[in-house]
Amino acid sequence: MTNKTIDLQKTVHALCSENPELVHVLAKLGFTEIVKPIMLSTVGKVMTLPKGASMRSLDIKTIITSLEEQGYQVVNNPQEEK
Repeated sequence: MTNKTIDLQKTVHALCSENPELVHVLAKLGFTEIVKPIMLSTVGKVMTLPKGASMRSLDIKTIITSLEEQGYQVVNNPQEEK
């Protein structure tokens, strides 16, 4: 079984490069612009999931839970470092 890890400190572009299927998963979670290659290759190179969630008013806890339910291991969660 392959362990799919999502490091919340990495950029969205880096995460999607490592896990190409993640583009569609994130689009379903509310990151609708991610399916546009130009957005992924520009904004995605500076945006992390927590920053993107904040900008789109999405709950990062819900995103993390959804990713974990789909078999991803989420690491470097800023919520856990409090």
